[in-house]
Amino acid sequence: MTHHLPLLPLTENSTSSGTLKTLAPPKFPSIKSQNSNVKVALSLGGDSVGGGYAYFNPSSVDSWVSNAVSSLTNIIKEYNLDGIDIDYEHFKTDPDTFAECVGKLIKTLKTNGVINFASIAPFDDDQVQSHYLALWKSYGHLIDYVNFQFYAYDKGTSVSQFIDYFNKQSSNYNDGKVLVSFISDGSGGLSPDDGFFTACHTLRSQQKLHGIFVWSADDSMKNGFRYEKQSQALLALP
Repeated sequence: MTHHLPLLPLTENSTSSGTLKTLAPPKFPSIKSQNSNVKVALSLGGDSVGGGYAYFNPSSVDSWVSNAVSSLTNIIKEYNLDGIDIDYEHFKTDPDTFAECVGKLIKTLKTNGVINFASIAPFDDDQVQSHYLALWKSYGHLIDYVNFQFYAYDKGTSVSQFIDYFNKQSSNYNDGKVLVSFISDGSGGLSPDDGFFTACHTLRSQQKLHGIFVWSADDSMKNGFRYEKQSQALLALP
């Protein structure tokens, strides 16, 4: 099961000292020491920053990759993180440039032993999908999880619609581990109260349930992480 963690709007002018202010207090090492199965990823991008959209807008592939590798290596080592999650949602560059930047970043961090997994978090939007599918086509073999934002579909999604959406995205991200997802406040997609876990059991019976992705911890905290606990119990079934 995954939760979205800190979002880092990475630009070519970012430095390790500047971006550290974006992160929560450094509690990750102690949390991980008490829970050996916990892995923490740093999420890049997000929807907005400073009251405006967080755009992916590199001046060149080489400069963006060089800066990203340097900044992220410092942050990941300092906070004892395990991976990165790519969550850019707005773009001022073409899909191929996005694919080369992000793909080379993931490849370099893995080759250098800085991270042991990488995930992406697309959703069903034409511009978003064009960029992430270009990345998948060239570098999908380096991406461990697809944290697809199924909660970006309309609120009131039915169980059968949800499964259809899942199958469609599994086809798009062929051979990838596509995770199902819900949003804690129930504002979109298929909510836990309306059949999300019914859909999960169906997918599990078909050996398609690779994991569960939840947004967001802030809202989940209000109900004592009720649905996260239910998710963990489901995923732990033999």
